[in-house]
Amino acid sequence: MTYGATILDAEGLRLSADEKHLFREANPFGFILFARNIESADQVRALCGDMREAVGHNCPITIDQEGGRVQRLRAPLARDWQPPLDHVQAAGQGAERAMYLRYRLIAAELLALGIDSNCAPCGDLLTPGTHPFLKNRCYGDLPDQVIRLARAAAQGHLDGGVLPVLKHMPGHGRALVDSHKDLPHVTAALDDLEVSDFAVFKALKDLPLGMTAHLVYEALDGGAATLSPVVMDYIRQQIGFDGLVMTDDISMKALAGTPAENAAAARQAGCDLVLYCNGPLAQRQAVAEAAGVLDADGLRRAEAALARRQEPAPLDIDAAEAELSALMGGRVYV
Repeated sequence: MTYGATILDAEGLRLSADEKHLFREANPFGFILFARNIESADQVRALCGDMREAVGHNCPITIDQEGGRVQRLRAPLARDWQPPLDHVQAAGQGAERAMYLRYRLIAAELLALGIDSNCAPCGDLLTPGTHPFLKNRCYGDLPDQVIRLARAAAQGHLDGGVLPVLKHMPGHGRALVDSHKDLPHVTAALDDLEVSDFAVFKALKDLPLGMTAHLVYEALDGGAATLSPVVMDYIRQQIGFDGLVMTDDISMKALAGTPAENAAAARQAGCDLVLYCNGPLAQRQAVAEAAGVLDADGLRRAEAALARRQEPAPLDIDAAEAELSALMGGRVYV
């Protein structure tokens, strides 16, 4: 099967006729949901059905449900989770199990609504200068710690039938500015990056999907990682990640070009999928055309990722919540 090399979104609570036509023609690999797309459980399930019907296959539908500030689903449709860093700190020695349970419960929340992917875990390494937009989304400041916690979070997703998207490759923690607004530059030496930020992603290279970072790693290249063939080759060859790679949102201000220009550049750099969010219909069409379709390697990686989308393992939700509460001294939710 051929897939369009995009992850696209919808404007509202259901697809418009024009959106249905675009998605039928563009056949994006998947979709992403935002708060504007969420009103009720039945409505979300119906929107997911619209999306899958439009493309004619059981495409993955993802969301940003990290917990804390980055959480599209809120009560009563989902638990209001603490930020990840607060969660880890509250759990202390039990953090690894607590992160597994957190994301196993999140996976159950998502799958019940027809959502079968999540843009988590976050493998970014916390540093003294990590920008506030990312700081409490990180899991810790030591590579081994972040590896263990991100692995637990990813496994919680997979056991729940939800595909995790590891982000932001090859590491966003040294960014001193918000890539939603500016292009961060990382000046650290390659030797330092390889034993810290990059080491996390190398240890998690077997996960099915990953998301790029809109950062310049001056030790590798002078351009934004998402659009850099040098950085993408490093991710594939040195870090060894052979999963499906999607861009972070190409409409973010860190990237200077038009969405269509950024889509074409990301694909030429080696990204499999282009994530484009919050644009008008004509821009979504232009991005889909610029991104094209998955090539043979991308299709192989896509099929391997989809094969990791399994039926969820049995879960006693009451028991999981009780265990999580005990691990965290009752400080689980906001």
